[in-house]
Amino acid sequence: MGTQAEGSFTVDSWEPEVVDERPGATLARVRLTKTFEGALTGTSTVEMLSAADGDGQPAAYTAFERFTGELDGRKGSFVLQHSAPGSGGERLAVRVVPGTGTDGLAGITGRFDIRIDDAGVHTYVFEHELG
Repeated sequence: MGTQAEGSFTVDSWEPEVVDERPGATLARVRLTKTFEGALTGTSTVEMLSAADGDGQPAAYTAFERFTGELDGRKGSFVLQHSAPGSGGERLAVRVVPGTGTDGLAGITGRFDIRIDDAGVHTYVFEHELG
């Protein structure tokens, strides 16, 4: 893939809503907001669906995230799709949804990796190509 962008983000809000709680799993909807620094500067809103196992531990989630801001001097927005298939060691996959880039970010494609260190600091590596 083309260019690699790196930086950090903070989770500014986390608004969970349990939608189904029964033995074996709890399903929830979460709305959150983030602020990005580094190569990406801007904000995002996330709509997430999650499942926790019978012990209340995170099991899987899927989400859509709309980023609005600037990348490599180009302003616009795009949507990321998150998929975390389970807690059995599978890798979190985050990718740009094709065709969602606007303005200076129209035509963007890419893959987004999120890392969280022991102190809870969120960083990203975003491998992308601009259209």
